[in-house]
Amino acid sequence: MITLQRRQLVGHDILLARHGNHICSMRVDRGNGTVVALLDDGTTDSAPNMIAPDLNLPRTVRSVMREDWKLLSIMTGAAAAWSALMVGAAVVIASSTGDSAAVEMMYAYPAY
Repeated sequence: MITLQRRQLVGHDILLARHGNHICSMRVDRGNGTVVALLDDGTTDSAPNMIAPDLNLPRTVRSVMREDWKLLSIMTGAAAAWSALMVGAAVVIASSTGDSAAVEMMYAYPAY
């Protein structure tokens, strides 16, 4: 079962173990895959953000969207086209019956 949860940053734990209370701030360098800490003496230290490169981390909403955006876009477009087709069919059927009550009922339906 896929659980969508925030990924834990391993580099934070490594830097906390190395320096403890001497860390002023930390930032994630996503380009290099590291976490960079600014220490209270003005120096910086970095730690890798992954335990192993081939480790399968839990999936997040962002990672699913990044990997499957084309499929999700196609499915959204198909659902919108199907909805438009069904609304168009309902309008054609209601207007072809010649009964004005059916047309009035169709236009008044969203009011409920």
